[in-house]
Amino acid sequence: MGLTGRDRDRSRRSVVAGLLAVLAPGAQAAPTRIAPLALNGYDPVSYFLPEGPQPGAARFEAQWDGRVWRFALDGNRAAFLQAPTIYAPRLGGYDAAGILDQRIVDADPALFAVLDGRLYLFRDNERRERFLADPALARQAEAIWPSLTRLLDDPDEIKGAVR
Repeated sequence: MGLTGRDRDRSRRSVVAGLLAVLAPGAQAAPTRIAPLALNGYDPVSYFLPEGPQPGAARFEAQWDGRVWRFALDGNRAAFLQAPTIYAPRLGGYDAAGILDQRIVDADPALFAVLDGRLYLFRDNERRERFLADPALARQAEAIWPSLTRLLDDPDEIKGAVR
């Protein structure tokens, strides 16, 4: 079955439009930025539960504040989406003790403490123990944190964690 004159014209216009979209300057879409995975895939709500941090599942994902968050259960996902700033790690998710030293240091999501109802991450157990022994250190780190965000190469790096 052949194309009628009218169908041929539509087909040609579609091909030409497609070629122009590909070849025309500025016609290509801007590169898509892939959102990083928060907490190495751990469920942020699970840190507040008795069993502690649990790995999240790809089927229970949500995007918030420039990151992809994974959850062990759909109920945890729903709780997070209702109040993400309660569950997201403080201090950009960086090592809380490093912040006290006025340094931005990566943290291990498996080394954490919930202090005054807020999630803090640490680089090593010694730093974690220091904060557990003196919870006032968390308030000191919170006071220092805003002055350190200027040190980040990409301000979007602090997304996904409460500033």
